Amino acid sequence: MATWSAPGKVFLFGEHAVVFGKPGIAMAVKPRVYVTVRKGRHPPRVKSPYIEGCFSEMDVKGSVYVHSQLPSSSGLGSSAAVTVATLSAINDEFDLGRTRADIADMAFAIEKKVQKGRASPTDTYVSSHGGIVLIKEGTKRRLPPQSFNIVIGNTLVSHSTSRMVEMVGSFKQQEPDIVDPILDSIDAVCMTAIHHLSDPKILGRYMDINHALLEALGVSHPTLTRLVMAARAAGAYGAKLTGAGGGGCMIALCPKRSKTRVAGAIEGCDAKAIITTIDTDGARKEHEGKIARKTGR
Repeated sequence: MATWSAPGKVFLFGEHAVVFGKPGIAMAVKPRVYVTVRKGRHPPRVKSPYIEGCFSEMDVKGSVYVHSQLPSSSGLGSSAAVTVATLSAINDEFDLGRTRADIADMAFAIEKKVQKGRASPTDTYVSSHGGIVLIKEGTKRRLPPQSFNIVIGNTLVSHSTSRMVEMVGSFKQQEPDIVDPILDSIDAVCMTAIHHLSDPKILGRYMDINHALLEALGVSHPTLTRLVMAARAAGAYGAKLTGAGGGGCMIALCPKRSKTRVAGAIEGCDAKAIITTIDTDGARKEHEGKIARKTGR
């Protein structure tokens, strides 16, 4: 029996713009998905296409137990974390010798197949490797880790990543003279922010700008706007949506002394708050007994 876990992720800067070749900055965060795999000749069938894809890709059979700290369909990379953790546990249990880079690539291929070509390699790379990652022109570069105090606000409003991406694509096709400058501005904010990662006050200001640009693209939501404004009023350095938008989650960068107050302000808007920070481990092996809920396979 092997137990592995993998972290979720947030976008600090650049979501949607990365679809069109612009840079983005993503960061792994502490909430994780824990997966235990055990060899077995006649395992029960599992309902998750991601987990099915993992066993099919590795060409093995076994039982799987999953416990997730990440809400699904919220923009926090839960499916990527499930896929990375499952592949890692299979790799360990069956002694297949795959590297961390192999796991990231395989996880992306599985996500891409399940999501009918719409998956991004960012989520699986960040979940596998941890830390802060710059995505630019098809390459990925790890940036120096920072001790950010982050509060995630989950609107509890479901959203469709593919639908939001398609909407921005249609907007760009119909109004290139409007959308292209917005994407260029997101590019500029992202590349400028890289030089201020150690200064959360300045970084928060750039997060506010990025959020305004995403609102201009039409991917925000009234609840997201309410949470962002509440977080700023409660003392956050800056706040923005993270992921596809249209619901899902936002993030607030906070002074250490204000994170509890910011979380309270978010929950005061009938949302769920998660106080967290950077995860630098990526996929990691866990001790037995971490998994509390059996999903079956």
